[in-house]
Amino acid sequence: MSNGWETVPLGKILRRVKTEIDLDDEVIYKQVTVRLWNKGVVLRGKKQGGNIKTKRQFLVKDGQLLLSRIDVRNGAIGIVPKELDGAIVSNDFWVYNFDEINIYPEFLALYAKTPRFIDDANRTSSGTTKRIRATEEAFLKINVPLPPMAQQRQIVTHIKALATKVIKAQHLREESEEEIARMLHSAFSKISSNANHLLMAEVAPLIRRPVIVDVEKDYLELGVRSFGKGTFHKPALNGADVGTKKLFYIEPDDLVFSNVFAWEGGIAVAKQIDKGRVGSHRFITCVPKTGVATAKYLCFYFLTQEGLEKIGVASPGGAGRNRTLGLQALANIEVPVPDYDKQVWFDGLQAKVKALRELQFASGEELSALMPSVLDKAFKGEL
Repeated sequence: MSNGWETVPLGKILRRVKTEIDLDDEVIYKQVTVRLWNKGVVLRGKKQGGNIKTKRQFLVKDGQLLLSRIDVRNGAIGIVPKELDGAIVSNDFWVYNFDEINIYPEFLALYAKTPRFIDDANRTSSGTTKRIRATEEAFLKINVPLPPMAQQRQIVTHIKALATKVIKAQHLREESEEEIARMLHSAFSKISSNANHLLMAEVAPLIRRPVIVDVEKDYLELGVRSFGKGTFHKPALNGADVGTKKLFYIEPDDLVFSNVFAWEGGIAVAKQIDKGRVGSHRFITCVPKTGVATAKYLCFYFLTQEGLEKIGVASPGGAGRNRTLGLQALANIEVPVPDYDKQVWFDGLQAKVKALRELQFASGEELSALMPSVLDKAFKGEL
């Protein structure tokens, strides 16, 4: 390598271990698995020996390398932690001891997180879609960088210290998000707790704008995500494919309900970039009366616990698509309606919070990209 490090095949620093165990029907065993994308070796569950169908099982020990021969190509590789010492795995997992004279186990575990290693592991796997497996011969031929042991330890220490800082920063972001949410709900409660309640029919009645379908035109559809995640754009729908489906135009600042998923927060306000989009009859568009209510205020209300409970009552039926929001039931929902200027103020507060969240999201993306970048530099000897 350009940094002067040698590279060695895994077969030179790993030794396969097969400690087969005879299951005792009366004993409770810890079963482990390896999570994808280097998320570690974890407890899968505990089971009595007599209830374990695959009788060929193998012991794993603290500090051993464990990988799934099915999913090593997807990062299912890690070191067995102390608390899982003595657990068992099936033959779909391979267990290895390290040559600890030449390789620091945590150094290899970190290298296994790099895109280069994942690509190499992917090339060791073959088979049909449902039966893809790695071959041990190919796996042990994967080459890995091998700096001097002292440098391996130094790299691990450096990366761990940085990872701790990244995790701390992520926790601070989460705490900030929770504080922002509490602040918003507090502000909402302040302006709405003593407000008059009016029927939705009086505040934001249903408005339909039918589309006269032209079979030679394309129509851009709009969707609404559940859990208050906003609108999204669907692929264009050709007029010839509409058939008997009824389409309606959706305009910016419409309060839009997905009539089959409103009960789980499929509620949003159409944005300027949604202008000209259409929706089927399954999308209910309500337009707040000017000077009475704003769409963003009403949307926030319907995504609160109280609002969702009212939507739930107005959406009878079973789970999923059987729970349909009724038009008349929606019109009869009573909503708190504070002074219009207070709603406008609250909308401004929501806009500021949205901008802050977007900034935090961008920072979070940078944090997420930081560790792969650091790992890449570390294994090029550039740290």
